[in-house]
Amino acid sequence: MQNKMLPTIEVVTGEKPSATVIWLHGLGADGHDFEPIVPELGLPADLSVRFVFPHAPSMPVSINGGYIMPAWYDIRHTDIGYEQDEKGIIDSSRMIQLLIDREVMHGIAANRIILAGFSQGAAMALHVGMRQGEPLAGIMALSGYLPLAEKIETEHSPNTAESSVFMAHGINDQVVPFALGDNSHRKLESLGYSVEWHSYPMEHSVCQPEIVKIGQWITSIFK
Repeated sequence: MQNKMLPTIEVVTGEKPSATVIWLHGLGADGHDFEPIVPELGLPADLSVRFVFPHAPSMPVSINGGYIMPAWYDIRHTDIGYEQDEKGIIDSSRMIQLLIDREVMHGIAANRIILAGFSQGAAMALHVGMRQGEPLAGIMALSGYLPLAEKIETEHSPNTAESSVFMAHGINDQVVPFALGDNSHRKLESLGYSVEWHSYPMEHSVCQPEIVKIGQWITSIFK
């Protein structure tokens, strides 16, 4: 997989955006997946934010019989924390980094950028967000987990502990087990990250109370 600028969908909440949210979808979805959530976040009318929803590249996914679908990396086992696709994670991280760099080139400082994601996209948000040279404003991981967790202590940039971290997970999640998300948030706290952690009585999805909290969190960072 070559480094390339990913195709994106952009939603702007006002003129001359002063902040950006880059939101990564989950396995098998695309950039349209979370586009409808923007109006539901309840952001202040005077807060102009550019939401960037990239489309992941398509690739064969082992756990789905090699079927080609949008994915940030391959998943080989039902135990998603086992034998992870390190090369795929690194390849996608480079393309996601290009999106961050593009926002900076457009005049949005790193401390005005949130990197967000759901499921596999959440894993990538954590992986990329904690390896930044200059800390982002925030990192949001919904129903996700910390990939390559055994390497985070030596590979994360300590100054990224300045980034606000929001994590949420469904206690009935049968795709990404709740324990995996919970262990990930505890691991980050042990490394000095301040994590706003929420759990909800849901499966592998997003619920309305969670959307409200996300909107409040985004507002608190950018206002």
